[in-house]
Amino acid sequence: MEFYSMEEIGFILDEIMEEMDPRLFRDLYGGVNLSPKEKLHPKRLADDYYILGEYVRDGMSSYIMIYYGSLQKVYSYVNKNQIKEKLQELLDHELTHHLEYLAGEKDLEIEDKLSYAEYVQKHLEANNE
Repeated sequence: MEFYSMEEIGFILDEIMEEMDPRLFRDLYGGVNLSPKEKLHPKRLADDYYILGEYVRDGMSSYIMIYYGSLQKVYSYVNKNQIKEKLQELLDHELTHHLEYLAGEKDLEIEDKLSYAEYVQKHLEANNE
């Protein structure tokens, strides 16, 4: 099965956002953007830890960037219902970062750091076997 085109992924993201409460996007001045790039985590231990999306605060603006190339690497096997579900989860995750920033919270940021620590632990265990 061939992965969805960037245009198709953009259309699915638009569908998802249209179904969401517009208040979730308050103060997200740069909106949600789709980049053709794939992005690997800068602290990865191998070429296996892709960043699918990120919440970016850039001076006076904030936006969400979704990386089409990373989606293509990680979700090449999924069907349309599954990709919509994965994109919904991704958008929810990044919007939670945005909302927590507005509220002065960091719970998801901490959760992401724990997820990275689990990734490192799995690599260490795999190398010791």
